[in-house]
Amino acid sequence: MQINVKDISVKNRIRVNLGNLNQLMESIRHYGLMNPIIVTPRYELIAGQRRLEAVKRLGWQKIEARVVDNLSDADRLEMEIDENLHRRPLNPDELADGYSRLTRLRNPGFFRRLWRSITGFFKRLFKFRKRR
Repeated sequence: MQINVKDISVKNRIRVNLGNLNQLMESIRHYGLMNPIIVTPRYELIAGQRRLEAVKRLGWQKIEARVVDNLSDADRLEMEIDENLHRRPLNPDELADGYSRLTRLRNPGFFRRLWRSITGFFKRLFKFRKRR
């Protein structure tokens, strides 16, 4: 559900230092918001403070949010802790593999480009013949 950014209240957060938001802002600008923030029915923030602050700085008026109802104060605090605690960054080998695959996808070799060209030709050819 889309809600107005200005309607969201941020109270009693564990995280006091949001850190540098430039990379997150760039990611959101490029790909959009990949994960919604979590709020109460009164639009009190439960999870996603860095995402919320990033979209504010980007000048967004609305943000995708998931509304969670019937939570105790302890449940809300536990959700905030869980969201920030159970993340695991990619290890160096996983990151290197990911960038290697990305490089191959963005810069395909001669034979891959040739294959894509040939298959694309036949797809267009048969698509054209189906319309007749």
